[in-house]
Amino acid sequence: MLNEERIILMTKMASYETHEGKKNMQIGKYFRSDYIAVQVLKSLVCATISYGIIFALFIFYDFEVFMQDIYNMDLITFARNVLLYYGITVVVYGVVSYGIYSYRYAKAKKNLKCYYQNLKKLNSLYNE
Repeated sequence: MLNEERIILMTKMASYETHEGKKNMQIGKYFRSDYIAVQVLKSLVCATISYGIIFALFIFYDFEVFMQDIYNMDLITFARNVLLYYGITVVVYGVVSYGIYSYRYAKAKKNLKCYYQNLKKLNSLYNE
């Protein structure tokens, strides 16, 4: 005999598994600190690459002027400013990434907890 409550619960769980559940189950395999560390590290690598590309574009935009001014500028101050801006960029990007991935992990764990509670409920419905 078909149980309407069981069918509704199974449909809800199948929908979760096909859409949001795959990503959440991948996140749920990690400990919180490991997941956040890996994701922030990926973000910092991407931030470094992006900073390098943007810096190269900035230099190549007025390359002729840059080459004329390179003999007049203080290269140590220029390098210090470039490294300072790089440091600020990486720190800000890392902090934002930490916040985003902490939120995603907490949300995934909450959704997985609800999913597992629904599994237990479904199991008890089958046992009745």
